[in-house]
Formats: sequence, C-alpha cells, structure tokens
Amino acid sequence: MKMKIAAALLLIISVILLSACSASLEEEQDAAKDAAEEAFSQTPEKTNHKSDNIEYYLPFGVEVKEESPNNIILKNGSKTYILFYNPHEGPDSEVVYDATVNQKKEYDVNETYTKDGYRGFLLINSGKKDENELIVGIGGVKISTQSKTKHLSSDAATMMEIINSVKVKN
Repeated sequence: MKMKIAAALLLIISVILLSACSASLEEEQDAAKDAAEEAFSQTPEKTNHKSDNIEYYLPFGVEVKEESPNNIILKNGSKTYILFYNPHEGPDSEVVYDATVNQKKEYDVNETYTKDGYRGFLLINSGKKDENELIVGIGGVKISTQSKTKHLSSDAATMMEIINSVKVKN
C-alpha cells in the first residue's frame, strides 16, 4: 500500500515539475518577439558568405545547402531555413511583408519593426502539435523555417541576425 501511495505521489510531482518547466506557446511567442526586436536593433554582423547577388552573415553551424536565383537553402543540423530575397526591393520595402501576410488569413504573431530606414517583421503561425511556422524579414528579404515551440525565441534571434546582415547587390 505504501508503494502505491509513493508511486502516485511521485507521478503527481513529476507531472507538476514537467508542466512548470515547459514554456507555454504564448510565453515563447513573447520571447521570440523580444529576441527578434533585439537582433533587429543591433548593428549587423560582418558578412561572411556571398553569391552573385547577395552577401550575408551565417552564424557558426549554419551552412549553405543549395542556391538558386532569389533563394538560398540553409541548414543547421536537421533544421532547414529558406532565405528569399528580391533584389528590386530595398530595406524599407513592404512588398515582401505584404505578399507574405496575404498568403494566410491570420498569423498568431505579426510584429513589425522600423529603424533608420529599415522595415523588419516577425510572423509566427502555430501549426500541428509543437511545430510553428516562423518567418523573419527586413525589406525585400525574408527567411522562414519550421520551429519547435521551445526554440521559437532562439530561432527568431538567429534568423533576424542573418537577415539583418544581408546586402543585396542591385
């Protein structure tokens, strides 16, 4: 009898601890907003990759998987990012933002940022179970990925850091 009570008590404590440790979707979305805004407002990193039309910074661990006109597929372990750029739109353009927002009825998070002639944005749409569509952009450049809820803020910061560094050659 004591074993059953101890086992039940251990189970209850475990459930409480696990639920307390995992951040809610709303908390992670708020953290992602803060992380993206902070990365947007920082001085861009020095570029360390370039192709014919674009120069950009990639943090350690992120590498180019494939390049095509206006798109670069990036990998970091099992995570894939798609970087899109429109060479005809400047950093103050709203064209890519408007086109992206019009693809869905509504986003769970739709934040915009402005600084010194740059227009940035963060879009999050929660999907199945623990997967979220995460899109970050500045002007005519955006990057998107599928992000687990617990990684939203770190992914948003990394993505904004990359996007903030992009220099498109016209």
